[in-house]
Amino acid sequence: MAIPDGEFRSGFACFAGRPNVGKSTLMNALVGTKVAITSSRPQTTRRAIRGVVHRPTAQLVIIDTPGLHRPRTLLGERLDSLARSTLTEVDVIGFCLPAPERIGPGDKYLAAELSGLGKTPVVAIVTKTDQASREQVAEQLAAVAELGSWADVVPVSAVTGFQLDVLADVLISHLPLGRPLYPEGDLTDEPEQQLAAELIREAILEGVRDELPHSIAVVVEEMGPREGRDDLVDVHAVMYVERPSQKAIVLGARGARLREVGTAARQQIEALLGRHVYLDLRVKIAKDWQRDPRQLRRLGFYD
Repeated sequence: MAIPDGEFRSGFACFAGRPNVGKSTLMNALVGTKVAITSSRPQTTRRAIRGVVHRPTAQLVIIDTPGLHRPRTLLGERLDSLARSTLTEVDVIGFCLPAPERIGPGDKYLAAELSGLGKTPVVAIVTKTDQASREQVAEQLAAVAELGSWADVVPVSAVTGFQLDVLADVLISHLPLGRPLYPEGDLTDEPEQQLAAELIREAILEGVRDELPHSIAVVVEEMGPREGRDDLVDVHAVMYVERPSQKAIVLGARGARLREVGTAARQQIEALLGRHVYLDLRVKIAKDWQRDPRQLRRLGFYD
């Protein structure tokens, strides 16, 4: 959608949907670099992370939020609250539904909730079209159109790039006129220390069992260039689990799994910083931290 000459649009969009529908992968693809971690594990995203899409006539700030779900812990309640509060603060919402999966009760519930938000336009986004046949995509588009009264319905693939420019144009068309919100070249406002913590957690998510990731939190306690070495950054991080049995899983036989996770995380952090990294990664137990308000605050999950 073309923007009249001389006009500049800027504002905020967020992606909503069930956990693991491709929201973080889609944001990274639109921004053009990795600003949010991704994983096949549900509920990977735990913070509202901003990614910035720069255009000559617009600046689109995308907020990646945790997937909306039925909370089972205090952490889950706070993540769900974070996601819902973000929906009320943006200029446009992208409702993500994956092409290869049938629409379920959770999707229908969210569709009804988003339809009741009032004046905020909602764009339905059919994600992961690269994983579905043309017939599946067509059927899903028809099913999504019947779910609600959407501002638009756009099929995309973050993997192949299919219709990413179209989606960006559609989202930008709903932004107000205004000046740029971030300097040219800025792709996120996440501190490097927090990005490093997230990259470590991503490596853990891919390195341990299915159920364990929900019990893992990562805190980078110290990070900075080594004295006298501009080419080397020291990162001291702690991985918190809830029980001794989980610590044993993370460590692996003779610490093998932790070393594998550390190597994968270090390579990602080096790519982020563009410098060599020394990663000191340790594992500690914080009993039932997902249900403890005091420990949640200490680990950065505030009310």
